[in-house]
Amino acid sequence: MSSYLRTLVALLIPAILFYGCGTTPYQNIPEEYHSKLDAALLRAGSNAGELRKALNNAVPEQAEAVAFLVAYMPERDLLALPASFILENVEYAYQAKNRFAWGKTLPKEVFFNDVLPYCVLNETRDNWRKDFYQRFAKYLDGVTEITAAIDSVNKHIRNELLVDYNTQREKPDQSPYESMRQNMASCSGLSILLTDAFRAVAIPSRIAGTPNWYDNRGNHNWNEVWINGTWYFTEYYPSGLNQSWFLSSAGRADEHDSLHAIYATSFEPTDLAFPLVWDSTIRYVHAENVTKRYLELYQKEQSEKLKGDYIPVKVTYRDANLHGDNRLAVNVDVFDAQGQIDGGRTKDGTHDLNDFLTFTLQKNHAYLFKYFLPDGTEKHYEFTTLDHEQLIELQ
Repeated sequence: MSSYLRTLVALLIPAILFYGCGTTPYQNIPEEYHSKLDAALLRAGSNAGELRKALNNAVPEQAEAVAFLVAYMPERDLLALPASFILENVEYAYQAKNRFAWGKTLPKEVFFNDVLPYCVLNETRDNWRKDFYQRFAKYLDGVTEITAAIDSVNKHIRNELLVDYNTQREKPDQSPYESMRQNMASCSGLSILLTDAFRAVAIPSRIAGTPNWYDNRGNHNWNEVWINGTWYFTEYYPSGLNQSWFLSSAGRADEHDSLHAIYATSFEPTDLAFPLVWDSTIRYVHAENVTKRYLELYQKEQSEKLKGDYIPVKVTYRDANLHGDNRLAVNVDVFDAQGQIDGGRTKDGTHDLNDFLTFTLQKNHAYLFKYFLPDGTEKHYEFTTLDHEQLIELQ
């Protein structure tokens, strides 16, 4: 077959798939999707028939939702997802939307982008929607407020799924059932579980994270939920909305530095890709830069704390075996009786002598520093804060 004929056949495939069955193409689907669907079907190759079946078999009120998924799904999914997977995902997303009070009032664009999608990152495409709907809807009987629903899912997810954080997990980007099979996951795997659980009961959710903290301590991913027009952060192990040990690190991020910025995922394409530290070549996980919001949250938290029963605690680490400026950069995690509340990295000799790692801690309160020497040795330092600013030198 000549090159010309191959090109002609490829261009005719979408039309044949629709018109050959005697149906009106893209029925009940707004025109804004038509050209996007044409392109998607062309890229789908031999799987175009499954996508056409999903588009044609969707009930009228769900047809646009199916079109949204097909129009914007990554090419890997265009080539592989069957109609049954897409239709069941959409069916149960609408079942949750129509069942719960908060779902009924969601703006269409929020429902489509942050409830409807069957994936978050590059994880294996598990068909989790129906299972998770049945697992988590039972915790929401009688719940009418979205904040209470978020709290309930957050509190029950660990005991429902029996997955815990563990560095021995098989890979960082595990799908829900990969994590549940092992009973362990990374912060990314836990975040995928929680966002899928939220979405299963019509709570808009996405993953946020950074490829590297401001002090180069590494990456971290967590969750965000949408409440009446505002995004809040939370985690698999809940500490409350917009409350976590990592806020002080996120609050020092740099929105203009791609390595140290904070990003949030989007199913609909954007100009940015979410940074996947395990595979930087993947560009189909879309994102927006949300660093500014975390900077504002941290500044507000610090301002409120310093007005109350809190003081700044400055920390440095010195190696007595070194001469001259013997400051070294070491990781320091802060704990109290409730668990980890903060973390950061001390300044080395390349920084100004007055540039300290600083934590805002409660006055006259017992804390534990866990810090890690350059050779990996873990050290502990227990102390009680004073009622005024203090400097602690670790050695």
